[in-house]
Amino acid sequence: MMTVVPTKVYQWFALRVTYSRELKVQEFLEAEGVQTFIPMHEDVVLRRGKRTKVRVPIVHNLIFVYSTREILNNYKQTSALGSQLRYMMNRETHQPIVIPEKQMEDFMAVAGGEDALYVNAEEVRLKKGDRVRINSGVWQGVEGRFIRLKGGMRVVVEIVGLMAVATVTLPPAMVDKLPSII
Repeated sequence: MMTVVPTKVYQWFALRVTYSRELKVQEFLEAEGVQTFIPMHEDVVLRRGKRTKVRVPIVHNLIFVYSTREILNNYKQTSALGSQLRYMMNRETHQPIVIPEKQMEDFMAVAGGEDALYVNAEEVRLKKGDRVRINSGVWQGVEGRFIRLKGGMRVVVEIVGLMAVATVTLPPAMVDKLPSII
């Protein structure tokens, strides 16, 4: 009888964290050498009667982690924070959501900018043939969808079913149309 050994492939996983502890979980995982990403933005809060700018997560309880499923399962079973981690599951396959590496790189490139506009996944209604690649500027090489949003043409990078982030308004000359995926 042959035993199948699971491959230890590093992938981007979308995880839910309980009780808005995503920053605490990120700190723990990064101290362990695990790469993470939390989409953040600046918000103005009132503290002691003064307005202060603070960086806060765009979506609470969400963290993206680059790891293997085996390593994540080990953290879930053995670490103090493990009970706070939950895989976000694909509703069709009932498997943890895994984000393709290129898509996650593009998402992080756009989401890291101050002018990024976050969009709910349901708001992004795209038609076939809208796929583009930015050909110049700080986002050169980023692939996404070219859409008209909030009065301008933008490239939207989507984590399918979760969220999307849009660039600032771009002139059409900055993007090249990609062939449609059938």
